[in-house]
Amino acid sequence: MTKVTIKETQNPTILKFEFSDFITQNENFEFKNIDEAGASPLAQQLFYLPFVKTVYISGNFIAIERFSIVEWNDVKEAVAEQIEKFVADGGIIIKQDENKAKKQPITVYGETTPNPSALKFVVSRMLTRNAVEFKNIDQTASSPLAKELFKFPYVKEIFIDENYISVTKYDINNWDEITLELRSYIKQFIENGGTVLEENFVQKTIVEETKKSEDFGNLDITSQKIISILEEYVKPAVASDGGNIAFESYDEENKVVKVILQGACSGCPSSTFTLKSGIESLLKTMLNDDTIIVEAANA
Repeated sequence: MTKVTIKETQNPTILKFEFSDFITQNENFEFKNIDEAGASPLAQQLFYLPFVKTVYISGNFIAIERFSIVEWNDVKEAVAEQIEKFVADGGIIIKQDENKAKKQPITVYGETTPNPSALKFVVSRMLTRNAVEFKNIDQTASSPLAKELFKFPYVKEIFIDENYISVTKYDINNWDEITLELRSYIKQFIENGGTVLEENFVQKTIVEETKKSEDFGNLDITSQKIISILEEYVKPAVASDGGNIAFESYDEENKVVKVILQGACSGCPSSTFTLKSGIESLLKTMLNDDTIIVEAANA
């Protein structure tokens, strides 16, 4: 039987009954009475309880606002049992809109990264061929998914590339508290036809990539070699860890290579070690120059 967890809210008249997985398709519902609740057979049943004032259904929970004729401590266990029995008996929580596009099943799983603050959510299909990073919600015009993820209070940064989404969190939550919520949200968002990246952004990126290719021909030989080494030997390795590295510049006089770290690599405690012992050593060896220094431009 599906287990429901009872959670208090800041409003003493409202109680949340949480499920272990999401129960709505990127939608929120509010029902004030049984007549309004046609889309939810469960909400209709709950309104037969005389103390139910409002039913909210969103994400992975059902929230109920009570009239003051009872206290939650007297009835909450019975309400939880009623919800559990309704679902166990095959009851419908929210009716599906037949006009909506059918779900396209995917799998999403979490992978740890060297950065303890970042987790990589791997999706069973390609999302983009162009890496994109979002530092805050104001930068998410091109990604409806990133915009929605920033609404979770613990999401700090988002990086999307190929078939994965790297999420960097604030320290207010541990991963074991939020991984299921994020994984379920990403899975449901994509399955229900949500847009990960807008097509106009993809086209813009193609133009930018073309310009990069043209600029490449204008660089000095050493810079071209550095870019080629990063692309062939470094990028695949950091991508497997949910991150990305991009060439920024090369100072021929001081022998300083500056790179941009993105995704799980940005802010990672081991990134300095990776730059010095990994990338810097590789460039010194392959360019046969022990004076080369590698620095992160966005450290």
